[in-house]
Amino acid sequence: MSLSGFAAGGADFFVAGRVVAGFVLEVEAVFFAVFVFEGAMTVQYTTRAGTKIKTTTEGFSASAVRLAHPKRFKMRETKSCMDSQCYPISTLPGTTALFRDYTETAASPNAAALRRWYPTDPFSMAWAKTSPSLDESHRARLTSTLLRQADDLDADTAVLANIERLKHGAAAVVTGQQVALFGGPLLTFLKAATAVRKAQDATKITGREHVPIFWLASEDHDLAEVDQLALLARTNVETLRLGLRAGRPLPVGAMRVDGGNEQGRLHLEAALHRASELLGWAPICSLLRECYAPDTRLAGAFGRLLTKVFAAHGLIVMDAASREFHALGASVLRAAIERADELENALLARSQELVATGYHAQVLVSPTHSLLFLIDAETGARVPLRRSPDGEWQAGTRVYSAEDLLGILAAEPERLSPNALLRPVLQDAILPTAAYVGGPAEVAYFAQSAVLYERILGRITPILPRLSATLIEPAIAAMMATNELQFPQVLEAKTAENLALRLGARSMPIEGKRKIAAVGNAMDAELTALTEYMTAMSSDLGRAAGVSASKMRYQMNRLRRMAANFELQKEASLKKHATAIMLSLYPDGHLQERLLGGIWFLARYGDALPGLLIEHAAQECPGHRVLCL
Repeated sequence: MSLSGFAAGGADFFVAGRVVAGFVLEVEAVFFAVFVFEGAMTVQYTTRAGTKIKTTTEGFSASAVRLAHPKRFKMRETKSCMDSQCYPISTLPGTTALFRDYTETAASPNAAALRRWYPTDPFSMAWAKTSPSLDESHRARLTSTLLRQADDLDADTAVLANIERLKHGAAAVVTGQQVALFGGPLLTFLKAATAVRKAQDATKITGREHVPIFWLASEDHDLAEVDQLALLARTNVETLRLGLRAGRPLPVGAMRVDGGNEQGRLHLEAALHRASELLGWAPICSLLRECYAPDTRLAGAFGRLLTKVFAAHGLIVMDAASREFHALGASVLRAAIERADELENALLARSQELVATGYHAQVLVSPTHSLLFLIDAETGARVPLRRSPDGEWQAGTRVYSAEDLLGILAAEPERLSPNALLRPVLQDAILPTAAYVGGPAEVAYFAQSAVLYERILGRITPILPRLSATLIEPAIAAMMATNELQFPQVLEAKTAENLALRLGARSMPIEGKRKIAAVGNAMDAELTALTEYMTAMSSDLGRAAGVSASKMRYQMNRLRRMAANFELQKEASLKKHATAIMLSLYPDGHLQERLLGGIWFLARYGDALPGLLIEHAAQECPGHRVLCL
């Protein structure tokens, strides 16, 4: 173990070094933290009065302490920082009720409905035993296009081998994400790692080859969402942008990373330079420059980066915006045109069912809603198609008949682009998808998309939750151990200021804590009794007593905060610890996996990071992982 923290009762201990054993014990009124090093032992102890003493003794042993006090101590072995922790998904703020119930279907009062919408257990491997088949001609066209893209992305031999397996009958475990700047937030790597692990496990369990595929959402037109990356500076989160501009809603994947002009090239160079500074000029910085070279497109840059990061694991990266891929999924696009009324009615019914069950529809579906966008032939803009009551279709100011759209599908299928609900159906008409790995929002989409799957493909692809994780670096783990903090407490604090006050309260001497607690408890009991007595006399008196009691409790809590703040001012390190912990684990009030760039961790842990994520993506933890690095 490289770093470890140990704690008992109200005391806190920390030691950095090569620890080979450790435990905490209490002898009479003194807490001891015992660390056995290579060749020596460190004993750190804290009295109940709060005095800390640390000694190091050559040849001292844990057994000596145990033998010296055989009846007067209690010992608790502590977990190493290297261990992972598992928390229920409900621990995370902002998680929707639908996603929480999906991950805990058996305990949900809506279990029957959930099983209709999601036929597969999210944490079982039953899905691996069945997967759709594709005819040889389809597979040949598919893999031929994948090979061309793999060549463009400079893919390694492991990727080429997986494309060959796909050609000869392998099934696919698929995931995907928008083509965000410099690889996007950590969740991009968590998705890829989960797809790789699930494909590996399915291959072992069934004997049939399964390969991981990452689908680039390059047709998306939300430029502001993808043109940003958050990295940590010393005391704040810094967001990098290329400053790309578009006068119309263009598919972002085809946009140049340099904007196609000199100002854009300067923005690109500035972003790469600043990223390198924040990443400590780690080797990943050279790869960023290679992938995000001038003239490169966003989809190509993102795809090459992901291909290189997961090169050893054979992740196939796929940009489906091309004519070839859209032609392979033409049956889905045709159904969206020819069966628009049927599919709309099915989606409206499912949306009503979701609301009636206590959830909400992730995608708003309304009459005249369409599942398609049209790429304008002249401007390249991605414009939503709307249906009129008389059966005509409109994109912007232009009107089309169903026959017009079918003609476009036949000649230029890449100009018809699916919306969020239809996209996974198109994907699974193109690929032999055994399972799809998604985040919370995608899982919610699937409750609606399921009706499209049933009516267009005649099956529902199993959806699996991606690995959800927070990565804790050794220095942060040490601070948390020193201050006896657990991950949920960081989330509960919400801000560095609140966390600092919590740490200040904990650092208060035991005697002070006891006095404040005793007074607070006694006051609360007396106020409760008084309020009940006054209420029995008169409801008006009871209300007045309740108001007065609330004011007194407020003042008591204010006194607690003042005492905690006093301790905080004495211990300047506590505020620094709180700031560093919050910045790393819950930056700017966001989960780390949703905000911080994955390359931040690649810069610090290199090629070992993808393997670590893949290892933990087996998901024996059906919730949120906290991984100590």
